[in-house]
Amino acid sequence: MSRPANTAAARAGLSVESAVVRYGQTVAVDRVGLSVAPGEVVALLGPSGCGKSTLLRAIAGLEPLAGGRVLWDGTDLAGVPVHKRAFGLMFQDGQLFPHLDVGGNVAYGLKMAGVGRARRVAQAAGWLELVGLGGYESRDVATLSGGQAQRVALARALAPGPRLMLLDEPLSALDAAFREELGAQLRSILAATATPALWVTHDPAEAAAADRVLAMAAGRLRRTAGPDPDVAR
Repeated sequence: MSRPANTAAARAGLSVESAVVRYGQTVAVDRVGLSVAPGEVVALLGPSGCGKSTLLRAIAGLEPLAGGRVLWDGTDLAGVPVHKRAFGLMFQDGQLFPHLDVGGNVAYGLKMAGVGRARRVAQAAGWLELVGLGGYESRDVATLSGGQAQRVALARALAPGPRLMLLDEPLSALDAAFREELGAQLRSILAATATPALWVTHDPAEAAAADRVLAMAAGRLRRTAGPDPDVAR
């Protein structure tokens, strides 16, 4: 039986308690605990191979936990499949569906949720306007630039109204100018929609846009601070 949280505040949002992920004898995530409050953006900062993306995947339900718990509003998510966690996912390469046009990609989650065609078409158009791609509904995703593809991926992830966004190095494949532009836009959209997020990155400057920064190394959290790009140095 899940232990009840002590207060309503402790139950709100995401809580990770002593999470462990193993690959054979290798411990990729070692007893990590963290939280993301409603409306908060938390950056998980660390070098490649430190376990931060593995932790994100475990929170999403894509990797099994060998120990610990992932909770949402105090409810243990053990056994809850990925599609029922109501978390939005955005990865480094966007992972757009090549058989769907831009509008179809953005509307995909709405379709899976049973939203009627006219409504989901209208909502997809609205999200594309929000990410600066108004009028792109009929575009083939193969014709998009890297920055445009990531904007479509962001709109697709946000369209169903996720209760938490999980961002795994969403800007690392872009050049510096696009990273700065899209990073500022992404942070602004998360704030405007009051969507909490856990943002995995290896870039201290990118992490600085978050409300809090958690520094990770060798599978464990090392430091916690405000939005200070020097936190992991």
